[in-house]
Amino acid sequence: MINTGIYNYIDVLDKGADAAWTRNEVLSNNIANVDTPGYKRKDVAFNAYLEEALIGVGTLDDRITKINTRLEEINCSVYTDNVNLSYRIDGNNVDISTENVYLAENQIRYNALVDSMNQEFSRIRTALGQ
Repeated sequence: MINTGIYNYIDVLDKGADAAWTRNEVLSNNIANVDTPGYKRKDVAFNAYLEEALIGVGTLDDRITKINTRLEEINCSVYTDNVNLSYRIDGNNVDISTENVYLAENQIRYNALVDSMNQEFSRIRTALGQ
């Protein structure tokens, strides 16, 4: 995290990209364990935490500035999903088709976040005349 207001959006985008990267690892682990008896799928919670932090009055710039003062408190968390649900007799609740859709969706999200960060840096470079 960079301690200046010029990078506020980049810091929030970076935090989101970190969460997307973590979710990619978790989803890949679910896919790897599709045939493991008793394995329960895991997922990552982050978007709700960020949305909650964004709620408030004022402009988006004001809210982003406010979030950046406590950005280290907004973290993703890994949780076990549908602990009591099983698709098979062996107790596993991973559906490979669903996991592949989530993985593709998450990869698109990650790429969009990285692209947004690159655009922010490009704007800064333009403003600096470089």
